[in-house]
Amino acid sequence: MPDLVTLAELGGPLAAIGGAAYARHAYPAAYWSTVGLPLSVARLLASYSSTMDACGLTVEPSHWRALAVRATTRREVRPVPPRRGIIRPTTTGLRMRLRLAPGQEPADVAASAERLRHAWGVHAVHVRDVKPGVVELRLVGFDVLRKVRMPRRLDTGPLRVPVALREDATAFVRDYRTVPHELVLGATLSGKSMYLRNLLTGLAAQPVVLVGIDCKRGVELAPFAPRLSALATDPDQAAELLPVLVKEMEDRYDLIKARQGIAPGTSEELITSDIWGLPEDERPAPIVLFIDEVAELFLVATRKEEERRDEMVTQLIRLAQLGRAAGIYLEVCGQRFGAELGKGATMLRAQLTGRVCHRVNDEASAKMALGDIAQEAVTAACAIAPELPGLAVVGDTSGGWSRIRTPYLSLADAAATCRATAHLAPDVPALDPFLPYVPPTPAEASGPVATARPVAE
Repeated sequence: MPDLVTLAELGGPLAAIGGAAYARHAYPAAYWSTVGLPLSVARLLASYSSTMDACGLTVEPSHWRALAVRATTRREVRPVPPRRGIIRPTTTGLRMRLRLAPGQEPADVAASAERLRHAWGVHAVHVRDVKPGVVELRLVGFDVLRKVRMPRRLDTGPLRVPVALREDATAFVRDYRTVPHELVLGATLSGKSMYLRNLLTGLAAQPVVLVGIDCKRGVELAPFAPRLSALATDPDQAAELLPVLVKEMEDRYDLIKARQGIAPGTSEELITSDIWGLPEDERPAPIVLFIDEVAELFLVATRKEEERRDEMVTQLIRLAQLGRAAGIYLEVCGQRFGAELGKGATMLRAQLTGRVCHRVNDEASAKMALGDIAQEAVTAACAIAPELPGLAVVGDTSGGWSRIRTPYLSLADAAATCRATAHLAPDVPALDPFLPYVPPTPAEASGPVATARPVAE
């Protein structure tokens, strides 16, 4: 009997420890909500002042505060940490605002993020500037990119698509009104197609004209044919489609100039407005052009193909330079996109403000996407492991960057979404010759067919 009591006394705690370890690995969100959150809050409250002092984030108190402390407590006056706001627990971590002391800046807190992470026992600490003198600390309790779950509340709207999850547990929203054109790079099986799939299905539910150029015979974009207004599956068809888009852009400029009363001969570069200033009943639908494997448009073998390539590149550059005001946006995808592709590649890449870099085969490819943003972003892109498809580094030419991962979306579900939203495709008569072929849906039998039998005599 004493042996059973001893076994129960020892087995209970060991089973609890083992269960917690298993839950931390298999169900990190549940472990954080039950165990990790209380422990991290306790560490934060108990060690806040000492941690800030160790990180060099404290300042000497004011003269009046020092006098008050000496007069009331007669203890030693210690440095003052930033004033802490209310701790707000979330399903993935904590949020807390800090009011910086005089002489401090957000960069001081950001430089100590790694120290704060270890001191408070969390997976990561991210710093966001809220307003002058106030920063927000977003503590992430576990690796949210290992198993992507998009937040319940998503910031959606016209031409705004939540397409991935950031490493700070917030949604990465692709906003075409803010970042009109984007370059997406990634090696084979890196998750580039999944990113494109999520983005395209997100736009399918909006009144947006979707146009595709897929020089791999359409194997990537053909499943979305019911929702596409135009699809080119080889360079020859792309050479015919791009001039139509340029003509559509010029017609939209004429519409803007006519509405504003500007002379018809005014150059496009002098027009600073866009289609969003037009009345809603006169505003043409925005167009998003998806280009998969852009390198196929640059590769040539003969002199005739070289002339065709130069024409297509010129038209793409015109769309990238002038398309935003006309509501035409580019989503350019490929495995590699550098100057070695030929004339115009670097100029086109310079017009693509947004950059998404999945796992690449060499550092040079990462530099093509992120080299003009930050060297740290290039290093992060080169460190993406092959067993994490969909993980990418996203940034823009303003210098900001972060890690994201796209949630899994099966091709069947994406194709079903495009079939269900086919009626939302706006009508653009100029694109009718390029409508992709959509196989008819087989009609389902209403019931079993009866077998004819002879009448019994």
